[in-house]
Amino acid sequence: MDRGRILVWLAVVVGVALIVLAVVYWVEPAKSLPSWIPGHEAGSNHHHVKHGIASFLLGVACLVFAWFRSAAPRPRHLAA
Repeated sequence: MDRGRILVWLAVVVGVALIVLAVVYWVEPAKSLPSWIPGHEAGSNHHHVKHGIASFLLGVACLVFAWFRSAAPRPRHLAA
């Protein structure tokens, strides 16, 4: 497997993981987040909407990167 394909799959995995993390930020209050996720606050009912938006946008950016990176190479036309 060449490096380009590995990079595409890595970007897809990271993108999907970030989108899932965004949903967790939007659904769970800060007290219910796992302690290893940034934004965990014991006893807080606050939802981290901005953390979710940032995670979602980064996830979409990773997926867009993978999409453009996986495109077939353009044919080169000979200049006459």
